[in-house]
Amino acid sequence: MNSDRCLIIFVKYPQAARVKTRLAQTHGRSFAAGLYRAFVFDVLAGVAKGDYRLRLFFSPPEKELQIRNLLGESYAYRLQQGADLGERMKKAFSACFSEGFRSAVLIGSDCPDLPHQRIHDAFAWLEGPCDAVIGPAEDGGYYLIGFNNDTFLPDAFHGPHWGASSVLKQTTDLLLAMGRRVGRLEPWRDIDTAEDLADLVKRSRGTPFARSRTMAYLRKKGICPKTT
Repeated sequence: MNSDRCLIIFVKYPQAARVKTRLAQTHGRSFAAGLYRAFVFDVLAGVAKGDYRLRLFFSPPEKELQIRNLLGESYAYRLQQGADLGERMKKAFSACFSEGFRSAVLIGSDCPDLPHQRIHDAFAWLEGPCDAVIGPAEDGGYYLIGFNNDTFLPDAFHGPHWGASSVLKQTTDLLLAMGRRVGRLEPWRDIDTAEDLADLVKRSRGTPFARSRTMAYLRKKGICPKTT
């Protein structure tokens, strides 16, 4: 395992009304919480054999025991800290670089079928021609961001209005303006809305992800046919 690389994953405790709130509007709070729980397990399964150290940054703080009981004690847990998403990401990178990692990549838990090759490519680019790497989400945000220790730019998390469709552009423009060489991965789609969920069901047909916890949950809830 490469001790110079750190993969940061942001996770929340799957509590009704606290996760996947837009999906909860169309499918109900309990459904959304159960779906997000499946997302987390699928994300962790997808990164289990990667060549990096793993750090799980969790929230909210009062659910630490429940998160540890849910996911197990084999992970290195860290608390997300900060008033908004940008500050929490900035502090997560800072914490990992303070441990001595040479490169760090951060993902969330909203893309349960994210190909592991994207993470591999992100680290490869950081070890090659790039100072930073970003994975565009189809909603105008990003599903992945990474830096090298010596080219980390905390200001990248200060400007964007989180949740807006301009986050990707604002972040990329800032990185380029500060002289960073930015690698850009292929786009992927977060699962935040009913339309996103329908797309996930469609693109998962006939793929290994059809056997995931997420798809099993959706079949159980009647969201997709049992043959998917």
